[in-house]
Amino acid sequence: MFRCLFLMHFCYIIYSKSIDRYYVGETDDFLRRLSEHNSGVFKGSYTKQANDWEEFLIIECNNRYEARKFESFIKRMKSKTFIQKLKSDKDLVRQIFANQISGA
Repeated sequence: MFRCLFLMHFCYIIYSKSIDRYYVGETDDFLRRLSEHNSGVFKGSYTKQANDWEEFLIIECNNRYEARKFESFIKRMKSKTFIQKLKSDKDLVRQIFANQISGA
C-alpha cells in the first residue's frame, strides 16, 4: 500500500512524571502514538521505562520531513531547560521553524 509522506505530521514531546523525563518523537497520529508508548508496544525502547507518559507539547508540521527535522533539532539540543522553554515561548517554536526547518 502506498502511503503519502506529505500529510500533516506532528513533532511531539511527552513527559513521564514517574521518571521525570521527556521523550521527543514524530507521528501522524499523536493519540495512537501516546497509547503505544504507555502500553509498552515499543519493546526495549526508552519509553518502556514508564507507563505514565502524557502530552507536553505538540508542534504541527506540514509533512513528515519537517516533523523529523524538528524532532532531530530538539534532540540535538539535549536540554530539559530548552524543552521547557519551547512550551513557554511560542515565538521560539516559530523562530526554529523559520530558521532551522523550513528555511533549511
